Amino acid sequence: QLPLVQSGGGSVQAGGSLRLSCAASGYTLSSYCMAWFRQASGNQRERVAVFDTHGSTTYADSVKGRFTISKDNAKTTLSLQMNSLKPEDTAMYYCAASSSSSCIWFPYWGQGTQVTVSS
Repeated sequence: QLPLVQSGGGSVQAGGSLRLSCAASGYTLSSYCMAWFRQASGNQRERVAVFDTHGSTTYADSVKGRFTISKDNAKTTLSLQMNSLKPEDTAMYYCAASSSSSCIWFPYWGQGTQVTVSS
C-alpha cells in the first residue's frame, strides 16, 4: 500500500498558474513510476504527465509546454506546475503511482484535487 496525499489546486483565472503536490508519508517515490491524471465532468480520465523511474518525463499534447512534472531532491514529493492555464484544464486532478517501470497500470491513487480555471 502506498498512501498518496495531494495538496494544492483551487481556482484561478485563465492564464494563471497553480501547483499540485503529491506525497507518500514514510515512503520515497524513487522506485515508482509517477503520473498525474485528470478527469473533467462527463469526460474520460486523461493521463496528463508521467515521471518514470529513469527520470524521463512525458506529457499529453494538450499540456505540453505549459505543465511541468517533477520530483523533489529527496524524492518524497511529486509536483505538477501548471502555467498558462486554460478553462479546458478544469478538472479533478489525481496523482498516481506504479511499481512497474512500464508505467501502464497505476494501482495507487491520491484523493484528487479540483482545479477550476475561469475565463
